[in-house]
Amino acid sequence: MAEQDTTSALAPRLAEEIRDKLIAGELKPGQRLSEAALSDGLDVSRNSLREAFRLLTKEGLLRHEPNRGVFVATPSMSSIMDIYRVRRMVECQAVAKAYPNHPAVARMRAAVTRAKVARDAKAWGTVGSENMVFHAAIVDLADSQRLNAFYAQIAAELRLSFGLLDDPELLHAPYVDLNAAILEKLEAGMTAEAAAALEAYLAQSERTVLAAFSRIDPSNGVK
Repeated sequence: MAEQDTTSALAPRLAEEIRDKLIAGELKPGQRLSEAALSDGLDVSRNSLREAFRLLTKEGLLRHEPNRGVFVATPSMSSIMDIYRVRRMVECQAVAKAYPNHPAVARMRAAVTRAKVARDAKAWGTVGSENMVFHAAIVDLADSQRLNAFYAQIAAELRLSFGLLDDPELLHAPYVDLNAAILEKLEAGMTAEAAAALEAYLAQSERTVLAAFSRIDPSNGVK
């Protein structure tokens, strides 16, 4: 009974750690997850890890295939469209109602600064991670812990959709300056203009990801 209680207590934390790996781009769509490697790396029992897998499978971030194992999910076109629908509702409203001196604005500025350094070094994985930090900070503008927790799942699904692109530079490079432009409007108190710029940004990003998805061949990957 004590072991079961420990497993139940650990599983949400483990699920969060794996979700963070998804958001950071460390795990890719379709990747098979090794129980042995993850349990060793996270220093947890396989029972606790399996419970975390169950939670993430319920969220749609992982999938279980009988006799094959657990795999990172590959987003569908409908899920990608839904992700961007949610992003427009959440992020654009957060920016429209924000105030320029909110503490999250400083985190947005720091993310843009780090992304520019990474772009110059052509470290596109880091650019993508800083983009995720930037947009998580946008959600922080709403001052809602529930919204932050909900957005963490959306962010993990979003990063998986980014993983469908063969050319990370194509996805990430243009958005560093677009993030900076949105931030400048927000810092100037031009919240309506910042929200409008963000909506246009999200529409452009959605088109890019959906175009990449259209080139995916379900039987063996990319056309």
